[in-house]
Amino acid sequence: MDNLKTVRWKQRFDNLKKAFGQLEKGKSIIEPSDIEVQGIIQSFEFTFELSWKTMKDFLESQGVDCNYPREVLKMAFHYNVVTAGETWLEMLSKRNLLAHTYDEKLAQSAYDLITKEYFEVIKSLVIFFENKYDK
Repeated sequence: MDNLKTVRWKQRFDNLKKAFGQLEKGKSIIEPSDIEVQGIIQSFEFTFELSWKTMKDFLESQGVDCNYPREVLKMAFHYNVVTAGETWLEMLSKRNLLAHTYDEKLAQSAYDLITKEYFEVIKSLVIFFENKYDK
């Protein structure tokens, strides 16, 4: 069973790496248009979703049960999967807000947070999983 859980988090991580690559491409656009900003925000939402689900699968492979995003983020912080626990919880709130509204000022604020802060936090998670992948 544990082997299946290890396979599961690695499969999920493969998808996370692809999503993160797309987010990275978006972040590299020097002066994105409004439609590109929307795409970057959507890419963040998708990458965030895969991030917490990969954390969940990884934690389960380690014998830690957790189900809901907030619970997964707290357990990931507790077990040193992530270091910026408050930022992950903030990203969860921001993702939930963005998923249900569209406002230009909110979009610009979200874009700034994604490119200036959240991107690096997600990158740290990707590096964490890359270091665990072959072990």
